[in-house]
Amino acid sequence: MITRAKQVPATRTIVAHPCDETSLRGAVEAAEEGLIVPILVGPTHKIRAVAEKAGLDTGHLEIVDTPHSDASAAKAVELIHEARGELLMKGSLHTDELMRAVTSSTSGLRTARRISHVFVMDVPGHPETLFITDAAINIFPDLDAKRDIIQNAIDLFTQVGLGEPRVAILSAVETVTSKIPSTIEAAALCKMAERGQITGGLLDGPLAFDNAIDPEAAAIKGIRSEVAGRAQILVVPDLEAGNMLAKNLTFLAKADAAGIVLGARVPIILTSRADSVRTRLASCAVAVLLAESRRKAAAQPVAS
Repeated sequence: MITRAKQVPATRTIVAHPCDETSLRGAVEAAEEGLIVPILVGPTHKIRAVAEKAGLDTGHLEIVDTPHSDASAAKAVELIHEARGELLMKGSLHTDELMRAVTSSTSGLRTARRISHVFVMDVPGHPETLFITDAAINIFPDLDAKRDIIQNAIDLFTQVGLGEPRVAILSAVETVTSKIPSTIEAAALCKMAERGQITGGLLDGPLAFDNAIDPEAAAIKGIRSEVAGRAQILVVPDLEAGNMLAKNLTFLAKADAAGIVLGARVPIILTSRADSVRTRLASCAVAVLLAESRRKAAAQPVAS
């Protein structure tokens, strides 16, 4: 994805409060790689000090001065409204500070779609890129929220050029039981897809993690579907499960991960303060490809 993103025009990106080395380096190196054209929003003296200490060249980059992180988040959202950028990128501020500005009912970036997060993960030894959602925004999503979470992930998958995704709705077991509510919601979501309430992907669930990603596990359980054992999008029952799954893959399986928030007016590059620069580059790449897809769609003539 990083390679593909380098082949499209660099995307104007508002970077909210890049006041530590990792977040500033991520923005600077993404610019050097030709992925983004960053506008840095935060206390100028802090950004300059971090750049000098880390040996980063920010002299050619625009900096919009703000007094503190809350102000940085608010100003970053304001710049998006002013069409100064097509992407929003989290710096060193807390996620809830940025998302509070994004979700503000008066000045935020909400759309009719529920806002959700997707981890795009390259797991060593696994043949498929895995999309895991939602592991960062929605804590205990209800059925309607899960519908939007799934649609956001499907739209991302298709718009970055990966084709029609196979979507597994995860639970602890693969049978529907009243004792585990997530199995009932999984079955309902699959029926919603049959009725056209979710489009663009192949859905199956409930599926346990093993028979979602491993063909042999699915065969042993006698599960026959286009998704079982070959899932590309994994929809978790709640944030706790998703967060643990994504971090297990990152720290035990040494997976590379990219993080992006969907459902707002622009894609939001949302990474952890502990993320590596490579992870931040990958997150930028996914967002750039999505922005390019939207740009092309907007340029298409409207059928009469």
